[in-house]
Amino acid sequence: MNHTYKPRIGVTTGDPAGIGPEIVIKTLVRQEISDICEPVIFGLSSPEHIRKAGVIPGKISAEGGRLAFASISSAVEAALAGDIDALVTAPIHKESLRAAGVPFIGHTEILAELTNSEDPLTMFETRSLRVFFLSRHVSLRQACDLVTEDRVYSYLFKCADAMDKTLGMPDPFIAVAGLNPHCGEHGLFGNEETFITSAVTRASRDGIHVEGPVGADSVFHFAKEGRYDAVLALYHDQGHIACKTLDFERTVSLTLGLPFLRTSVDHGTAFDIAGKGIASETSMMEAIRIAVKYCRKNAGGD
Repeated sequence: MNHTYKPRIGVTTGDPAGIGPEIVIKTLVRQEISDICEPVIFGLSSPEHIRKAGVIPGKISAEGGRLAFASISSAVEAALAGDIDALVTAPIHKESLRAAGVPFIGHTEILAELTNSEDPLTMFETRSLRVFFLSRHVSLRQACDLVTEDRVYSYLFKCADAMDKTLGMPDPFIAVAGLNPHCGEHGLFGNEETFITSAVTRASRDGIHVEGPVGADSVFHFAKEGRYDAVLALYHDQGHIACKTLDFERTVSLTLGLPFLRTSVDHGTAFDIAGKGIASETSMMEAIRIAVKYCRKNAGGD
């Protein structure tokens, strides 16, 4: 890996009424961050500008949503122009975006629209554990309905391709988590695993290094220990619980399938403590470190 290369990392400050500006400032004054990258900040307005705009710490506002969206838009323009090597984002607030008339529910949808990318992938990385998600913000009932042979099959190819092109990991070994207790016990507790098995068989035949279904009570442990390069979780909380239990503060969200790598803290705007100076910058630091790791991996190889 090329440890001398210092990538330019774009950092958005998120909703100015939340803890984003605070954790960005706390992170970027750390010597260990300036030692590994050249940070470029997007959206950090002056306190006077924020006051004049009517943004109050801890309060939803249209101006907060507008400023957050503007910072993301500017950062995306820079990334597409090649002025930054990766993007790290601070948290935004869905209700502030809505108040500002921004027609997107969150970062992933905004980034997909601004880059004309179809269905980007979310991957979590926590220490040595990497987790993809077959579905995200849908009900658990809907998530079960989305466990189909074709969807699992297509996602395995998308995950493998993204790991190769964005993370510099060719031919990754991916495990698919089971949905039901003990993977359904041959139909005793459900039959969704038959769809997973069929998808895994097809994908393996077509060149994907994959295994599954593997019981969800053990697959994440096996991946943490290095048996698998990544796990495809079947619904939102299945993967979130595994990662955040392993290390809540160091869980980082990556968006793959964009023209550039995006990493993010995996916590919200924390309006309840905004403006108090007590927010932890740990997740922001980890998000930058992971962005740097993969930029270096792609620049210099292993």
